[in-house]
Amino acid sequence: MPVTPKVAQNILIIGGGLSGSLLAIQLLRLPGARRLRIIERRSELGRGEAYSASELGHTLNGNAARMSVEPDDPNDLTEWLEGWLGQGGWPQAHGQAVPTAELFVPRGYFGDYVRQRLAEAVAQGAGQGSTLEHVRADAVDVRCSAEGVEVDLADRRTLTADLAVLATGMYAAARTAQQSTSGLNQVAIDPWDVAAMADLPTDARVLIIGSGLTMVDALVSLDQAGHRGPIEVYSRHGLLPHVRRQPPAWPDFLAAAPALATPLQLSRALRAQCRLAQAAGIDWQAPLDTVRVHIGRLWSQASERHKRQFVRHLRPWWESHHHRSPPQGAALIERLLGGGRLHVQAGAYRGLSAKQGTGVAIDVQLRGHCQVCRREGHALINSSGIEYDWRRVRQPLPQQLLARGLVQPGPLALGVLADTHGALIGSDGRASHRLFALGPPLRGMWWESTAVTDVALQAKALARHLLRLDHDE
Repeated sequence: MPVTPKVAQNILIIGGGLSGSLLAIQLLRLPGARRLRIIERRSELGRGEAYSASELGHTLNGNAARMSVEPDDPNDLTEWLEGWLGQGGWPQAHGQAVPTAELFVPRGYFGDYVRQRLAEAVAQGAGQGSTLEHVRADAVDVRCSAEGVEVDLADRRTLTADLAVLATGMYAAARTAQQSTSGLNQVAIDPWDVAAMADLPTDARVLIIGSGLTMVDALVSLDQAGHRGPIEVYSRHGLLPHVRRQPPAWPDFLAAAPALATPLQLSRALRAQCRLAQAAGIDWQAPLDTVRVHIGRLWSQASERHKRQFVRHLRPWWESHHHRSPPQGAALIERLLGGGRLHVQAGAYRGLSAKQGTGVAIDVQLRGHCQVCRREGHALINSSGIEYDWRRVRQPLPQQLLARGLVQPGPLALGVLADTHGALIGSDGRASHRLFALGPPLRGMWWESTAVTDVALQAKALARHLLRLDHDE
């Protein structure tokens, strides 16, 4: 009897930003035929929230040598960028007297890079019978059964497949409805909306909530919009991101200390290494950068108590030291601080305050004070970062997944719970055979699950796991 050819593996990828595109690239390169469909409402794949930025001032916070999408080739972005520059792309970079590997690429150009790698993978996959389709829609619900998975779209269509992968990326606090009860996002300006900022009076007093990397983007947006007025920033600890530099290599001290496990032990060891570096005239960022490859292991091995200790006591300092600002953003901050236009204070946002007439007012409890005070301005920007607790993200897909019990909150309510392969663990405690995730939704599993290198490694591992599942059927 003739052998019936095996039907191509049918996979739905929910989200077409960096995570979804990198997974598609890896799947298209693997042997065998598969049908891939990426559900993404944007007109272009590979950009998502982060890399849709069109302003040149919104750059990656890592230099080209750190941002390759190829796990086995750290020079891939540098080489692509050299070719792009040679073709006349990014003319503003030609005057920068630094090697290409040290350039901080505008996020829109990085999106071009991801899109080109995806197009190359599509061509490669076509040679072995694989296809990729871009379904322009929003996924709003998912159902799993023994036969497969169904995904409902906002336009009332339903797609079916063997497997589905959540590549939903990050839910920026400024663009999600979790703050709807306070009305914050109804009155705040989007941190990346340069056009809206250009409509403000040039001398407007602007209030900003949050002092991390989103705040740096907001400052860049204001500067490019021509704003020249005072800016007041409020965050719980008042910490600004350090500037990212290019330190020399440093010995991997954690590899030689496998017993080191708790946040206190890590903090003490890292401080000691930084002091050693500074005593030798070496940038303290050198020892810190060696920690990155160990973060997933340290986090997954930590107890619930130690994780809570880290989040409560060390997280603000980890974020400001590890998630550093690109030099352009840091230079802008220094200029604004030096000119007296930027004021950063440690204080917790307590809600909107009633105000007569135009403008906005917020209630802030300054650190060390019991009283809540009112701050007034012409405009408000919500730069409080990313919302990782899916229970607070008032959007259909995360809400439906939680309601159906297909997912449950991850450790410390960060993202969702999954096994080591990315298979989602439902409310029944069992790992799904149909539903997977990668990237930011796995924040609680690995702590650092948002950077390009993190997502690229996850995409490669998940693609190979899905291939094994296909062979096992």
